[in-house]
Amino acid sequence: MKLTIDDLIVYFPYEYIYPEQYAYMCELKRALDAKGHCVLEMPSGTGKTTTLLSLIVAYMLENPHVVRKLIYCSRTVPEIEKVIEELKKLLDYYEKQDSSYPSLTGLVLSSRKNMCVHPEVSTEREGKIVDSKCHSLTASYVRDRYSHDDTIPICQYYEGFAMDGKESVLPYGVYSLDDLKQYGRDRNWCPYFLARFAITHANIVVYSYHYLLDPKIADVVSKELTKEAVVIFDEAHNIDNVCIDSMSVKINKRIIEKSTANITLLERTVAEMREDDAKRLQDEYQRLVAGLKDASVARETDVILANPVLPDEVLNGTLTKLWPLISLVFRGGSGKHTKRRALHWFSEAIFGVHQDQVESAARSAGNAGGIFARSTKQGVHRT
Repeated sequence: MKLTIDDLIVYFPYEYIYPEQYAYMCELKRALDAKGHCVLEMPSGTGKTTTLLSLIVAYMLENPHVVRKLIYCSRTVPEIEKVIEELKKLLDYYEKQDSSYPSLTGLVLSSRKNMCVHPEVSTEREGKIVDSKCHSLTASYVRDRYSHDDTIPICQYYEGFAMDGKESVLPYGVYSLDDLKQYGRDRNWCPYFLARFAITHANIVVYSYHYLLDPKIADVVSKELTKEAVVIFDEAHNIDNVCIDSMSVKINKRIIEKSTANITLLERTVAEMREDDAKRLQDEYQRLVAGLKDASVARETDVILANPVLPDEVLNGTLTKLWPLISLVFRGGSGKHTKRRALHWFSEAIFGVHQDQVESAARSAGNAGGIFARSTKQGVHRT
């Protein structure tokens, strides 16, 4: 049937409307005009979902500059599927009554467990296991390893979507979980990532509370959604529990025991690293002292090396191991001006470059010559 709510034409996909539904639409229209929040309650079994969808879709079509998207949040998968069914009826009714109305896209987004079509991962029943296995097949580092070794297992559905799906737009229509899964199978695309990508341009999105209320999930999934949207929290008395669950961590004895073992291992590893660093620092200090002593003896005996050979511990060391080079630089000349120029060159060539850059250059070049070449390229070495 077709009715008017404050000059707004509303299509209702049933032949009869309850008085409660009409009153509900009037209050909802008033809240949308005020661009504020609204808390509404209806008795069970009076068609609350259909009433909401009928009024808001009509308002969205009439005021596209004010409302660009409808986000419908429900608690359970059956409730989400019920919303999608009612939305299909409504949009089918629109097409029958007036084909001039613009086509809309509505879809559902649920967890990987409910949307996965991978032949192995989809057999799992526990959501955390499905998420873990999905990550092990789609993570960026896994795909990078696959590019060098094609024996590494990956998800072909995700690869298909990454290659072709991101450049495609989901056709107009309303898509349930089964519709998206079949659509993904037909094109070898992952339905879950397809839905996550499609919600940014869909007109109507139906998903769980968590995608909007859980900060960890919302920052990934809902961050890019337009702000010109109407958000519905169906069964809103459950919001408190959802927020508590989202910000809570469950700890049992097994988790505490594993955490304690990990902390002990971490403490032992840090202690070993400290001992190793202290020993390495002491060894480098001794080499520095020995190098300075050798330089002093060389000056006393007039032993000058025109092209000194660098020892292995300097060639393959880190920045701190480059300190013995001071003694070799000193051997470049015995005069005051020579030593001053050498120290000036050394300080610019080494300390003018950030420590991480020098260490990276040392690792990639494999010798001190690589570092000097890098320093020269940066314009540090001037004579």
